[in-house]
Amino acid sequence: MLRPVRADRRTTSPRSAAPLGRRLPLVAAAVVAAGLTAACGPSSEPAGSAAPATAAQSSQAFPSASQPATASADASPTASASPSASASASASSSPTPSRAQSGSGSTGGGSAKPARTSAAPAAAKVPGPGYDSSADAQKQIDAALRAAKADGRMVLLDFGANWCGNCKAADKVFAQSQTAGILGASYHLVKVDIGGNSSANSALLRKYSPSGGTYTMPVLVVVSPSGTVRTDTHVTGNPSLTAEGINSFLRKWAA
Repeated sequence: MLRPVRADRRTTSPRSAAPLGRRLPLVAAAVVAAGLTAACGPSSEPAGSAAPATAAQSSQAFPSASQPATASADASPTASASPSASASASASSSPTPSRAQSGSGSTGGGSAKPARTSAAPAAAKVPGPGYDSSADAQKQIDAALRAAKADGRMVLLDFGANWCGNCKAADKVFAQSQTAGILGASYHLVKVDIGGNSSANSALLRKYSPSGGTYTMPVLVVVSPSGTVRTDTHVTGNPSLTAEGINSFLRKWAA
């Protein structure tokens, strides 16, 4: 019978016969593997998660290499928070200049806002028909001239009498809406009674219509705000005492 050959005898001789140079790498690899196993410890994670666990544990095993990274990682949020803080500060402060600029744009130029149109002055009061013989004509004329200097209207002096037919015809035209509108917009009308015995009113007639002679009533005298006579119908003749004639006369001398 053949005797079985022992395995240790077959394997021992080649292993012991292996050169020392071949065994050194194997020994070094075994030492490294043993060192990693001792440093990391046994892993309870499944095989698929062994690599991340080993990487995390290896970072714990070598604190000298991971501490600078940790320090830089700790420092990086501070650095990244600084721009965000400055950005938030600038964002919080930015609305104030924008409001200031919008406010300065609306108020600085003055012209940026639409200019307010001044309201037209109220229409001047137009006296009713007839002539008040008891009125102080000089006082009324002075008041009309002051108002004319304030608003730029002309002063229209109407010298007449209550018994004068032409004066009554003119009063009817003055009462019409269109003529009253022209008078109120462009004139301060003063009616002076020269049909009675008022020497003061007669003196006013001669002051503003100094040519003398026989006066045909009504005598219409247009006076500027400075008191200068612009026209006198005692010299030029009365316009037609109709709406068309009187309105044309009033428009001509209003400017």
